[in-house]
Amino acid sequence: MSGPIEQFEIKPVISLPKVDGIDLSFTNSSLFMALGVVACSVFFVAAMRKRSLIPTKLQSVAEIIYELITGMVNEMVGPAGKPYVPFIFTLFMFVVLGNLLGLLPYSFTYTSHFAAVGSLSVFSILITVFVGLKKRGLNWFTNFFPSGTPIAIAPILVPIEIISFCSKPFSLTVRLTVNMMVGHIMLKVIAGFIYSLSFWGGWLPLVFISLLTVFEMGIAVLQAYIYTILTCVYLNDAIHAH
Repeated sequence: MSGPIEQFEIKPVISLPKVDGIDLSFTNSSLFMALGVVACSVFFVAAMRKRSLIPTKLQSVAEIIYELITGMVNEMVGPAGKPYVPFIFTLFMFVVLGNLLGLLPYSFTYTSHFAAVGSLSVFSILITVFVGLKKRGLNWFTNFFPSGTPIAIAPILVPIEIISFCSKPFSLTVRLTVNMMVGHIMLKVIAGFIYSLSFWGGWLPLVFISLLTVFEMGIAVLQAYIYTILTCVYLNDAIHAH
């Protein structure tokens, strides 16, 4: 049986020659990112293809997800956040599908890698910076030194605020990747005991691992929700002054 860490190993699916020392091979991480995009697109096209006043089950699920995101944006950002619902919606779906697809047998969890999630986090923060500069202009920089603050504490406050701002992508990345890695390692280790505990008939550990998988599915959705709601918080900070 393979070790619990091997499931996070990036492997090439389609090997390509290196360009200036950079490996551009299509990997298992890239494959499951593409599968996540395809799965999301197919689901929402199928769910909303025949919209009706009395929704089908698929349409109901799609509407619940959409209402969840729009409600989150409206609550955290307010009316000013309405134009950014598509971005937040896409962000949530990308993360939640990455978390859930990783629970399938022989799959790969691209949200368990710092490079993938870190790039997404940096991109999300840069989007909030762009939105803040567009909405507030140079007043966006008052986030580092709110109006009414005594000028005497500027040498202390400004560096602290800058460090806090620069740590946002790191905190987003670590929270998500660590939770996904720990959960998947725990599932792998416990699943390895099922065979060794077969003298119990195998049913008790099988029931336990099934319940643990359901629990991990809940964690996967919760972590995607937390990741998205924190992005909304940062978007709100960018649009509105302190």
